[in-house]
Amino acid sequence: MINVKNERRPIKLGINGLGRIGKLSLWNQVAQRSFSEIVVNVGRQVGQRLQDIAVSIERDSTYGRLGSYIYGFKGGRVIEDLNEEKGTMTIDGIPVTVMREHRNPRDINWAQYGVRLVLDSTGAFTDPTTPADNPKGALRGHLEAGASKVVLSAPFKIKDKALSMPEDAVTTVMGINEDDYRPDRHVLISAASCTTTCLSYMVKPLLDHFGANRILSASMVTVHAATGSQVVLDRLPNAGAKDLRKHRSILNNIILTTTGAAKALALVLPEMKKIGFIAESVRIPTPTGSIVILVLTLQDESIENPIKRDIINNIYKNAADGPMNGRLIYTEEQNVSSDIVGMPRAAAIIEGTETHTRTAVIEVDPRLACKGLGGAGITCTSIQIPVTQVVVYAWYDNELGSYTYMLGQRVASIADSIL
Repeated sequence: MINVKNERRPIKLGINGLGRIGKLSLWNQVAQRSFSEIVVNVGRQVGQRLQDIAVSIERDSTYGRLGSYIYGFKGGRVIEDLNEEKGTMTIDGIPVTVMREHRNPRDINWAQYGVRLVLDSTGAFTDPTTPADNPKGALRGHLEAGASKVVLSAPFKIKDKALSMPEDAVTTVMGINEDDYRPDRHVLISAASCTTTCLSYMVKPLLDHFGANRILSASMVTVHAATGSQVVLDRLPNAGAKDLRKHRSILNNIILTTTGAAKALALVLPEMKKIGFIAESVRIPTPTGSIVILVLTLQDESIENPIKRDIINNIYKNAADGPMNGRLIYTEEQNVSSDIVGMPRAAAIIEGTETHTRTAVIEVDPRLACKGLGGAGITCTSIQIPVTQVVVYAWYDNELGSYTYMLGQRVASIADSIL
């Protein structure tokens, strides 16, 4: 159950797309009562009438009913006043308009409805360099259609590798680098991804404590719930497809895939650019609830007094009780994935019982480096360095409880910047 506020901003929010993140963002914003009105674009006809959209909004196979999300077990129906002709309804007293005509962002008439802030959750428009008049649609099309700011619920993906990130685009995670957003400069704002959000809350406390220079290497694997892009049953791959696993049934398989979390992490924590970082992803047949396994190699001070698990756990405890309070949770309970589904205000939930460290002395042979430098005037001797390998586990609800909640905070803060 979420705490209901009564602090509606005198601004309308536009949501483009009513998939998993779009729908749950609507839930979150209605529950938080952040906006005076919400306009949703689904871009196509849905079912036979507006009532079918209302039913889809009100019920969720993973999280139950919207009324229960807002009011707990006392909650009942919260969607009323449906007007088929106007495409309007009220959700817990907040006016919501549903548009069902245009898929191309530049054709969505945000200006007609007075929408200045748009959340694009379609996943179809992620390239900030694509011009607004692209016939296949572009994120910038929302600006041409009347929006002042556009928040993307995914990482930016620039298709042309010769192009760099535009100066009016920025990637931020609330509580990590939200101040990188400059209202006078940025109009396109990526809220990264669910995995990057969790990962940033795992990495930043360690960066703040040890410094980037002591982190010799890093890697992560996210064991991730299924997403809407995966198929229920096996099907033939599309023409030119390289990854045949994407066309295998998520109901029956553990599927290896990729993640852009490492690249996105460097955008929100630039210190990570100098650290070798590998990120991998494994999809499993659960509807939501994921975990990141982070492995770091730290240069230690001595073999006699090494970094131990208590030191790592205390770093997270202090962060959870201090600067990251309300967004980072430290627990020593023995959780399974369903325990954290729907848990609000949790970018990452550190599973302290599973933190592990191992310290050893490694012997570095610098002869290859000396050879690369030509060897002139350089004495090559063996060096012994104490290093500690650290393994940290963190849960996150990749849909409602973690990512959508953090995304909602980002959207609300940007709304405040344009009032």
